Amino acid sequence: MRKILTILSLITLMALVNAGPSYGQELDNVISSSAQLKDETSELDNRNQILKEYLGQFNSPLADYAQEFVEAADAYDLDWRLLPAITGVESTYGKFIPKNSYNAYGWNNGAYAFQSWEDSIWTVTKALKEKYLNRGANTVEKIGRIYAPPSPFWAGKVKRIMAKIDSQPRFALDL
Repeated sequence: MRKILTILSLITLMALVNAGPSYGQELDNVISSSAQLKDETSELDNRNQILKEYLGQFNSPLADYAQEFVEAADAYDLDWRLLPAITGVESTYGKFIPKNSYNAYGWNNGAYAFQSWEDSIWTVTKALKEKYLNRGANTVEKIGRIYAPPSPFWAGKVKRIMAKIDSQPRFALDL
């Protein structure tokens, strides 16, 4: 379907160009509508599905909260892979946490209890933005020096998990 639309657009464009300058407005309309079609179909966001599939590989209780991770990251302008990667390092993606704590992040050395997974995702994302990134800890290495001292390996582990999430297959969205 897309190929047919592209071919028809090109034929129309060539006809308008060959018709002469009196068809300038029509030419603008064709170009504008072609660009609009491309914009609507080229920027498909399937991060939720990618993250859900990734976390599901580990039987993570967080897999069903993939959308929450992405929305919180977007709201606080963070990399959407950062917080899930931290859960991988700190608690094997939420599988090994203090009972009923929803603390997959090692927050407060694991001694902090959140009300729910949603509460934990939003609270930690906000804190990462306000207490780390906004104060100059704008790389995983700089975050690690504060978040997990004295571990020299924490940042490398987080970055490896982020890369694994990023290398997940991209899924086509049903339109």
